[in-house]
Amino acid sequence: MTPEFGAGFDSIAAAIGECTGMPFAAFSAKPVRGGSIHQAWHLDDGVRHYFVKSGAIPAVSMFAAEARGLQALEAAAVVRTPTFITRGQTDDQAFLVLEHLEMKALDDRGGTRLGTALAHLHRISGDSFGWSEDNFIGATPQRNAPHHSWPHFFGERRLRPQLQLALRNGMNQALVTKGFGVIERIGGLFVDYQPQPSLLHGDLWSGNAAMAGDAPALFDPACYYGDRETDIAMAELFGGFPVSFYAAYRAAWPLDPGYESRKPLYNLYHILNHFNLFGSAYLGQAQRMIERLLAELKR
Repeated sequence: MTPEFGAGFDSIAAAIGECTGMPFAAFSAKPVRGGSIHQAWHLDDGVRHYFVKSGAIPAVSMFAAEARGLQALEAAAVVRTPTFITRGQTDDQAFLVLEHLEMKALDDRGGTRLGTALAHLHRISGDSFGWSEDNFIGATPQRNAPHHSWPHFFGERRLRPQLQLALRNGMNQALVTKGFGVIERIGGLFVDYQPQPSLLHGDLWSGNAAMAGDAPALFDPACYYGDRETDIAMAELFGGFPVSFYAAYRAAWPLDPGYESRKPLYNLYHILNHFNLFGSAYLGQAQRMIERLLAELKR
């Protein structure tokens, strides 16, 4: 371990050794680019390689939730995920240690395999909508108290907390009130559609998917049981997936004809979250989504 890595990495290396039962003394810690919330590192001792996230002490709960989400995806055994190794904290930082995977962008073949795998993941069903504990979407707390009604769950556990936070972050009261109006009328989008509680990745944008060798991989989840359409809607919102991904998913499990009318509802959650995390650049998009949904629900 060279001096610039500091005592924090010594503590992380000790935690890896304790967890694996094999002493680990990293002599290389290279920063990994890509994250906007935490720092990331590639640690190795010349033989073993690990991916490490680090952040301020409050990130302990975020890393715990991420670890449990990864373990749920790994247990599903339908798509590659980095294996959870250990987590903890030093005197001044929290950390999460995962298996290090060499990754590259999804290609067409990988997109096909990921689309099929995601459909299989969504076939895994829960008893209700939600999760056994709250977790995070980005750095924002995500409420997951289970409920038998999906429209209620999405309105009260997803949209309402984001709208309340948006009001505190400067969103116009009139627009927030309109957002609450969407929640009040949300049932109109589910008259002929009753989704099952599918196991979701929960934060499915292209930055959280890649090729690991010849296998598609998912990481950075925000898992819960919900309508499978929410994963597809987010994937379409920010783009970046091969066309083959969407085609393979629909071939494996066609979407309901009403999906297009619900897509802005599901993506409003993520746009509101981006407003709350990153600021007013997302205000106009949130307003257009709310207005579109209200117009749809008044028909």
